[in-house]
Amino acid sequence: MKIILLGAPGAGKGTQAENISKKYNIPTISTGNMIRAAIHNGTELGKQAESLINAGKLVPDEVVIGMIRERLAEDDCNNGFILDGFPRTIPQAEALGKMGVEIDMALSIEVADEEIVKRMSGRRVCPACGMTYHVDFKPSTDNKHCDACQADLIIRKDDEPATVLDRLNTYHETTEPLKAFYGEQGKLVMVEGREELAETTKATFEAIEAFLK
Repeated sequence: MKIILLGAPGAGKGTQAENISKKYNIPTISTGNMIRAAIHNGTELGKQAESLINAGKLVPDEVVIGMIRERLAEDDCNNGFILDGFPRTIPQAEALGKMGVEIDMALSIEVADEEIVKRMSGRRVCPACGMTYHVDFKPSTDNKHCDACQADLIIRKDDEPATVLDRLNTYHETTEPLKAFYGEQGKLVMVEGREELAETTKATFEAIEAFLK
């Protein structure tokens, strides 16, 4: 089972990737983690990526896809894998196909923009000890201070409403068209993200099982 995970930032892809990985015993391949590992291991592609990053440049698609091919050749991918964070655009998806990486399913976690803004802008972080809270779903005692160390809670820049909206706009413009791309191939599976995490996980597993039948 070879899966690409789609969904807007804050939709909960990472959590569902972890759940799918455990249930079906297939690895999650995060492109960010993969690049860091390649650099750490000193592979040829890792060295290319490191020199580009050190020069302040983006790692080009062909280098990332080369890393993905290397990673998919490892034994733990024999029964499948989950790609999280790639492809992000239709040209990347086309390049992936041209390099022989066949995908069985594109699983999209669907959450309305308003809900994502609520989820992300409600997050609060303790700058001292790293504890995380949410004003609605997991508040601290007074919603202002960390329960563990009493430091003032902060909103990360990534979680500010304006930043969240910018990230959502980028997703809609560049990544969401992948739903139509994989839909035309009969590979798109959409799951409605629920407020309760367990309900989203249940719906995700049900959608995968229905697709496999």
